Amino acid sequence: MTQNILPTIQSPHDLTSLTKPQLLQLADEIREELCRLAEQRSVHFASNLGVVELCIALHTVFDFTYDRLIWDTGHQVYPHKMLTGRYQQIGTIRTLGGLMGYPNPAESDYDLFVTGHAGCSVGAALGMKCGDELLSKKNEKSEPHAATHSAERELPRHSVAVIGDGALASGVVLEALCHAGWLKKNVTVILNDNNMSICPRVGGLGRYLDSLRMHRTYLTLKCEVHRLTRKIPTLGNVFERILGNLKTAIKAGLLGGVLFEELGFQYFGPVDGHNITQLQRYLKMVREYKEPVLLHVLTEKGRGYQPAVQDPTAYHSPSPEVKKNGCKKNSRTQTSVSSRLLKQIDLSPKEAIIECESNQPSSYTEWARDSILRLMADDRRVCVITAAMCQGNMLEPIRERFPDRFFDVGICESHAVVFAAGLAKAGMRPIVDIYSTFMQRSYDQIFQEVSLQKLPVTLMLDRAGIVGADGPTHHGVFDIAYLRPFPNLTIMAPGCAEDVTPMLQFAVSLNAPAVIRYPKAAAPVIGGEFHPVEYGKAEILCHGTDGMIAALGGQLADAMTAVQRLESHGLDVGVINARFVKPLDTSTILEPLRCGQFLITIEEGTLAGGFGSTVLESAAEEHLDARQLYRLGIPDAYVEHGERKELLANLGLDVSGIMRCCENVVGNLQKELV
Repeated sequence: MTQNILPTIQSPHDLTSLTKPQLLQLADEIREELCRLAEQRSVHFASNLGVVELCIALHTVFDFTYDRLIWDTGHQVYPHKMLTGRYQQIGTIRTLGGLMGYPNPAESDYDLFVTGHAGCSVGAALGMKCGDELLSKKNEKSEPHAATHSAERELPRHSVAVIGDGALASGVVLEALCHAGWLKKNVTVILNDNNMSICPRVGGLGRYLDSLRMHRTYLTLKCEVHRLTRKIPTLGNVFERILGNLKTAIKAGLLGGVLFEELGFQYFGPVDGHNITQLQRYLKMVREYKEPVLLHVLTEKGRGYQPAVQDPTAYHSPSPEVKKNGCKKNSRTQTSVSSRLLKQIDLSPKEAIIECESNQPSSYTEWARDSILRLMADDRRVCVITAAMCQGNMLEPIRERFPDRFFDVGICESHAVVFAAGLAKAGMRPIVDIYSTFMQRSYDQIFQEVSLQKLPVTLMLDRAGIVGADGPTHHGVFDIAYLRPFPNLTIMAPGCAEDVTPMLQFAVSLNAPAVIRYPKAAAPVIGGEFHPVEYGKAEILCHGTDGMIAALGGQLADAMTAVQRLESHGLDVGVINARFVKPLDTSTILEPLRCGQFLITIEEGTLAGGFGSTVLESAAEEHLDARQLYRLGIPDAYVEHGERKELLANLGLDVSGIMRCCENVVGNLQKELV
């Protein structure tokens, strides 16, 4: 019986003694472990299956206890974690207190950055390369004989960035490539080209990569030039110049000029990303170069698990049910639209992505999607822009029904906002649908192109608040604080399913920019009398004689449950659905303080600069006694990864936490009276 190799790997140094058959066996074992993980919980799956051989090859060619390695984005880092001493903990990944689903310097010295957002790798690798060289020169001047103390100091410290083809189109990556080519630093960029982002990649750069796949003759010629000139030491320079000119001519004939080489990089590829021996050979070759190198590696997303190969989008981060049973038409990995809605907008079920029975949407994301669909059917000025997150925002039906008014710009959030501003200036009513945490990348564009110009752009911030297992890079807790200072900007948050459609209709009707933030959660149906959405107006759901809770967004239902349970404890507390952060309904929300009652604000956002801060500032402006104002929200610390319910409980933002806060407030007030 063959002994398993993976459990014996304590560090990448253990790979050096393995034979080629053993490395292949190790790759199989890593994939088996990935499949086992995917059957336990939702993990990043297809992307990790695709980089197994690349990860093994990198760790056998480079020594990343000394060299530098950044994975971009970090969701493809599971094999790397298994090979760097964390195999025994891999079963805890994406659980509270367990391994993070992204690189994490707190876990291992092999992880240099927490890369949860795309595009940082090339710039960071270049920065480390320049820093290492500057510090090395400083040490040489201060310690002339320092190099003799350690052989390592005589070697160049390699800086390697592994970047996916979807992230390559990010503007910050192109900026870094231009800078690296200009500086001529020997940064190694590994382009992991699997023809995908989370969804299929978009843009002209993707088409360019496809053209490179078709012209492997260029790679063969270039590698032969490199091999021949090294074997002719005397005439090598002459031959290299002659063959270099020939290479340039052939390059122009085949490709019309290689983009990466024009930027200052030596380009090699495409290379088979699942052939460990070939990868090792090319990695050793590019390691010798003194200038920037880009190695174009072709991988298959989902490699080794056929359903993931056939549908890598669905298996990007599948639920255990999907992994065990496969993708079904009612799976959440495929987006359904109710038959009733299709009839309302004159669609037949065949025109939707899936035929399905009539059902109500459950999540805020689905409610938002259906509301956008209605608006687009009613108003041809309405269009949608997303940034490589069509699936995450469940926008597939919109893409299918209104392809001329649906724009996926790729991982280019800044461009998405500028593009929307241009559409608005032309008379359209664009909706930019991007995760809260990703929208941070477009901060300057929101300021200059949208807010300053007072253009009617609606920003839909999905995943606002605590998102769960993705952790601090994905928790959308900063948007209120970073958006609230902008003039002309209206900020709203639906507290229930009933709020979503009228709030979006109101936002699109404004002749000014608006923001709607909503969590990655089920949208509760509150019921009862519904108050229309009016500019800057909150709604009182129930009155209380002891005090009031002003809930913003996703905590509204928990606040209602909490006050119902508090009745049995002898407390009479009311609930306000705040709806607006800016402008704030001060007449409604501050009334408890005017009447001597306590007021508790609740938000899935940072306390610093958030909704509670807005209320506190408004109370100060009215010279109200704010000693009975209490704020629940995200403290001044990054929130780790874990299940959403676990994290909300830890933060005191669930039903129990709200009840506990109310009881503590009343207890403190009673002590003061005594």
